[in-house]
Amino acid sequence: MTNDQLLRYSRQTLLPGFGIEGQERLLASSVLVVGLGGLGSPVAMYLAAAGVGRLLLADFDAVDLSNLQRQILHTSERIGMPKADSARIALQALNPEVELVSVKCSLTADLIPDLLSEVDLVVDGSDNFATRFAVNAACVAARVPLVSGAAIRMEGQVSAFSGQPGDPCYRCLYPSHGSVEETCSAHGVLAPLVGIIGSVQATEALKILVGLGTPLFGRLLLLDGSKMEWRSLRLPVDPACPVCSGRN
Repeated sequence: MTNDQLLRYSRQTLLPGFGIEGQERLLASSVLVVGLGGLGSPVAMYLAAAGVGRLLLADFDAVDLSNLQRQILHTSERIGMPKADSARIALQALNPEVELVSVKCSLTADLIPDLLSEVDLVVDGSDNFATRFAVNAACVAARVPLVSGAAIRMEGQVSAFSGQPGDPCYRCLYPSHGSVEETCSAHGVLAPLVGIIGSVQATEALKILVGLGTPLFGRLLLLDGSKMEWRSLRLPVDPACPVCSGRN
């Protein structure tokens, strides 16, 4: 590490169990961030600021005026710009040492495995079950850890999945997408709520990459923002899971 890096990351290298070795792990790590909206914004910003060496930024959408209430990566001047490009501008200014790779297309089941071959971890901030299911299936197949988050209205949830045989996956939590999906455009969302959930996702990602503390593997963390109450639930393996049951 250079002298500038020692200074930039000094506040986290002081943490017990982190140290210079933990920072070197981050600098050598690569993470795929799926979705650069309300959740992906704080995720990408904290991972870049913490010194994750390489970030793949995946989002096919463009910045819209309605995004700016909560998607803090983006600005009014960048309305109409692809979110992946807008994110690159913000993150480059935040930490020019991080390698940033834009993925400006929909994540299909065929594309995701190629992306996972390049990364150590995935953080999913997407807003639809089709993408979440595809990302989860690819992570299970590649045995890549996944940190998943969701938020709507004043409610949010976060969980982490190891991708290893014997542990639950996202489909153990949601065997199917059920009825029509709820969206922020239809039901609304409080801006800081996505910041809270995204920050927890970033925390879990850093813990897993560094080997710090106890990740949320096998647990579901639920937030009721209206009461500011958290609940932690155990997430068991589903023996009938369509994705991981044959591996457990």
